[in-house]
Amino acid sequence: MGDTGVGRAFIGSFTSAGGRGIVAASVDPGTGALTATAATRAVADPSYLAATDSVLYAVSETADGAVAAFDITGGALRPLGEPVLVGGHSPTHLALAPGRLLTAHYGSGSVSVLPLGPDGSPGPVASVVRYEGRGPDPDRQTRPHAHQVRPDPSGRWILAVDLGSDAVRVHALDAVTGGPAAGHRTTALPPGTGPRHLAFHPGGRHAYVLGELEPTLTVCRWDDRSGILEPVAANRVLPDGVAKPAYPSAVVVAPDGRRVWAAIRGHDSIAVLDLDETSEKAELVTTVPCGGHWPRDLALDPSGRRLYAANERSGDVTWFHVEEATGIPHPAGSLPVPAASCVVFT
Repeated sequence: MGDTGVGRAFIGSFTSAGGRGIVAASVDPGTGALTATAATRAVADPSYLAATDSVLYAVSETADGAVAAFDITGGALRPLGEPVLVGGHSPTHLALAPGRLLTAHYGSGSVSVLPLGPDGSPGPVASVVRYEGRGPDPDRQTRPHAHQVRPDPSGRWILAVDLGSDAVRVHALDAVTGGPAAGHRTTALPPGTGPRHLAFHPGGRHAYVLGELEPTLTVCRWDDRSGILEPVAANRVLPDGVAKPAYPSAVVVAPDGRRVWAAIRGHDSIAVLDLDETSEKAELVTTVPCGGHWPRDLALDPSGRRLYAANERSGDVTWFHVEEATGIPHPAGSLPVPAASCVVFT
């Protein structure tokens, strides 16, 4: 397949479940194979990661909630100071904005902004936005649960996905904090959807919201002038006749905008959905086994040719070659990583 340009991978894992913390791995440019090269338990339960070429960031999904930063310019993971509290409980996601780090807190239903220093290390929390609301699920939706936060492709807006109240919150970018302004628009999804993550189409005019409690992919129009997210269609990510429990976890859009993949825990599969020329109609093509049990995260390598599933309960990361014509992933190998939760590339 030739050189893909992929360099390094970093894998998060739950130390409380026997994980090694953050695992660094080299990536074979020809095969996509991962080889572990280093690991650190310097931060507890680093369940989600984000990276630049020189710095890796991790949330600590603990009751206190923290973020940690690591210099990755050498062969080791060198901590950039001590972990910093995020002002929220059980953070599950983080994302980079210019000069800022954004974190989403499942436990407290909030998002935070932390400024980044010249070396990339996070400083004390600059602001926290807390949500209100609930949904119909008596076990999972008694209060807000912010599961993801991310800037939109234009960099003018910040979106937070709230599983607890079936909503996506859209904030303008605050000129002072560099994070979400206090006021927001709310895009409501059908009760009981339990939205977990969203991903943008490479064209920047559509977003795809993956439900965790209801296995659906909601196609939305995105207007980056007004900050309006408009749902237009909902699609199941499982074939007819598949019984619950099935808990989708991660959604990925192809670089060419022709398809979407979703990881589904319980069913332990990867769903393949084709997009039409409008990017508004998604059709389920098939599902394939994820190569393990409980795929918590799904990542596409920078070449767009390989998918990587972090299978939490079987303790491995499986990689797949993506068939160009159909988008169907074919298993190619796996790396043992106990309690794997996330994969990112630099």
